[in-house]
Amino acid sequence: MQQLQKLEQQHPEYDRPDSPSHKVGGQPISGFSTVAHRVPMLSIDNIYDVEKLREFDERLKKTLDEDFQYTVEYKIDGVALALVYENGHLVRGVTRGDGGQGDDITENARTLGGVPLRLASNDPPAVLEVRGEALIMNSDFADMKAGPVERGEETFDTHRNTTAGGLKLLDPRKCARRKIRFIAHGSGFMEGVDFDTHVHLLEALRSFGIPVTPDVKAFDSLDDVLVQAEKMMDNLHALDFEVDGLVFKVNRFDQRERLGHTSKSPRWVVAYKWEKYEAVTQLETISFQVGKTGTVTPVAHVTPVEIAGTTVARASLHHRDEMERLGVKINYWVVVEKAGKILPHVLRVEEERRTGNEQTVDYPTECPVCGTGVVRDEDGVYIRCPNPHCPARLRETLQFFFFLQAMDIDGMGIKLVEQLLEAKLLTSIPDIYRLHQHRSELIQLERLGEKSVDGVLASIEESKVRPLWRLLTGLNIRHVGARVAQILADTLGTLDAIIAQTADQLAEIDEIGPVIAKAVADFFSSPEGRSIVEELRGEGLNFGSPVTRTKSEGKLDGLTIVPTGTLEHFSRDEIKLLIKEQGGKATSSVSKKTDYVVAGTEAGSKLDKARQLGVPVLSEQEFLEKFGLSS
Repeated sequence: MQQLQKLEQQHPEYDRPDSPSHKVGGQPISGFSTVAHRVPMLSIDNIYDVEKLREFDERLKKTLDEDFQYTVEYKIDGVALALVYENGHLVRGVTRGDGGQGDDITENARTLGGVPLRLASNDPPAVLEVRGEALIMNSDFADMKAGPVERGEETFDTHRNTTAGGLKLLDPRKCARRKIRFIAHGSGFMEGVDFDTHVHLLEALRSFGIPVTPDVKAFDSLDDVLVQAEKMMDNLHALDFEVDGLVFKVNRFDQRERLGHTSKSPRWVVAYKWEKYEAVTQLETISFQVGKTGTVTPVAHVTPVEIAGTTVARASLHHRDEMERLGVKINYWVVVEKAGKILPHVLRVEEERRTGNEQTVDYPTECPVCGTGVVRDEDGVYIRCPNPHCPARLRETLQFFFFLQAMDIDGMGIKLVEQLLEAKLLTSIPDIYRLHQHRSELIQLERLGEKSVDGVLASIEESKVRPLWRLLTGLNIRHVGARVAQILADTLGTLDAIIAQTADQLAEIDEIGPVIAKAVADFFSSPEGRSIVEELRGEGLNFGSPVTRTKSEGKLDGLTIVPTGTLEHFSRDEIKLLIKEQGGKATSSVSKKTDYVVAGTEAGSKLDKARQLGVPVLSEQEFLEKFGLSS
């Protein structure tokens, strides 16, 4: 690097804008000039509950009066920044400022991680303005805070303040030392290039070598995007950057133009935010708990601390990989975060407060309850107790069986479950339906009388006629929640019909797929699963009713068809309805048994798999013409 810098000083003609020397920072500058944004950098409206999201959805439907797609992405808690490339070369970096104009911080922007000085393209756009967030990763920030303390210097403040301060340093070399990165999430002024959708834009930016916000996909309805939002919120702990919400956007750019904007914000985007609260406390010990599917998860026990008006003494560490990533040890000072409805979790370690008295905690190799050797999920991060008779698994399974989303049995709280387990009156799910034989023993239990016992027994008896999907949910089959249980029950009708299916046959059902299918097939083929089913059959539970199907004379009789991508004349739900109305079977996974794949734009992995398996692929128009259908 020193040789390169010396060469460029001696021969300025070799000093190109994309030289690696510019990534480590040039000479200090005297100040920042103000630059006008060619397209204003407007702010985003914030909402804080799902009801407001639905109101936003209704406004879009009313204005557009046509189908549209959403994308959802993490709202990165960083500093807004615009990068301008001309003919593929970075020529300017500008802060958001007041939205109309910002500070020219080009020399500092060149030092940011993830910012290419030249786009990875042989035919770059004439002008491309990339917008995103400048930020410091959690892991880098922990290291940054530890260093000054060890040297007796002043420590850094928050991630965002440290980032903002770094961007405004007059010496780019100092900015480079802050390890600030850039993640793109949109665009501004463009010339010589055009994109149809937000998804296409992000794909292009990624191909140019620019990091983009992760896990962005397009969805046909708000309900679909809310399911994705829940998954993303569950995954917050795995991110190495700060997030303070999710951003919902209309995918198509032409529809964005029609929706327009107010003087302050675009009408095609909204941020779903939650309040975040943090507190620093000391980690006193780590315990390991066993869930209903055998998952062994670590729990941090911390010195009680008040967060958002509640006292927090326990915080999640999620799984072994997360423990290792955080590097947590007993007696460490840690930052615990509580965001919205998300349970408190350990966000990071305060490295600068190490004392030398920290103690390492090893992940258990045996179940902490029953002593069975634990196993790791194949291609996964979770460690599990494989023993189906583990007392901890049984306790959690029984409690879940009684819940509203499963068999909805009144009066069976966790305290009563624990008493029944201790008294050996419950050793399995079927034992629930034999409790009436132990009425006198139940009455003798603490805090139970005749009235309470009779109420519980009556509720148990009533649950025998609950719909099949509730029983499927309560059986605690891995990957099978209420939604999957309803799909299985609606499609196959009876529990015996479900049991008769192979994993491959189950995977053909729309929205099931191979992972869920294998879990279902494995459960019902296991000795434990077969025993539970037969015992429940003997107790007279509702195993469903055969599905009656009227004979169809449709044009797609007997055909299995997978629609994928964005279609011109149909939404995803509409094309599936058409296929079903014509006697066909619309599924979401491609296999050798698939007859046709109908591919629109953004078809992706399903199209690739169809080609690998030799499944015929039709465009939307070819599909309509081949089967004489109309749009």
